[in-house]
Amino acid sequence: MNQDQILSVNKDNLKITEDWHNINYTAEGFAAQRLYPNEELLRFFGRNFFHMDRERRQSISVLEVGCGTCSNLWMMAREGFDTYGIDLSAEAIKLGEEMLAHWGTSANLSVASMTQLPYEDANFDVVCDVLSSTCLDYLNFKIFLAEVSRVLKVGGKFFTYTPSIHSDAFINFAPAEKIDEFTLNGIYREDSPFYGNFSPFRFTDTSLFIRELRDYSLRVERLELVTKTYNNMKENFQFISLETVKER
Repeated sequence: MNQDQILSVNKDNLKITEDWHNINYTAEGFAAQRLYPNEELLRFFGRNFFHMDRERRQSISVLEVGCGTCSNLWMMAREGFDTYGIDLSAEAIKLGEEMLAHWGTSANLSVASMTQLPYEDANFDVVCDVLSSTCLDYLNFKIFLAEVSRVLKVGGKFFTYTPSIHSDAFINFAPAEKIDEFTLNGIYREDSPFYGNFSPFRFTDTSLFIRELRDYSLRVERLELVTKTYNNMKENFQFISLETVKER
């Protein structure tokens, strides 16, 4: 496969993701996503920022990629941060505006791709990714990491919470098919966690991920593995909770 063919496949995968999420958010509304912030994300903010007073938080610019219905973003906005969110799905952004209004707050929302962040270089103090870049195939994910590094200020932090390849959903992935070494074309096994995500779904090799982050001047400061069980402990699903700082 030549370079043009690879780029075409990457664009096709993004289009599949966009279409699936628009359909899902239109059909399910707020039921398509949880309503409250991710626990590991709360821990990240607690460690790094909740000791600051609200006046100081106003100078901390935070971007969430793949913000969906803003179930994480409303917390960041209510806590006083200068808050931004992007999502590939226009339907998600519409719901996100409603979510923010429900909580009496606001943020700067845009319909955009994680592979083409619509911001200037060195624009953010924090970039957050909670189970969002998992919808990128491996090559698009590397483009995303370059974009994260580009928009982060030196000393800025990147937080990600993403599935590990040691999850049973990846080990026993049939009847799904692999798009690449780490990405499935969806979660099609009916008793699998995240069943019903019928668009690209990528899992992460922790050791490889750490090496790749170095290529984008992102140094790991904290790494935890979070393992959950499903189906009365018959199935394991492992998440990577990772915090980095941009060095240069």
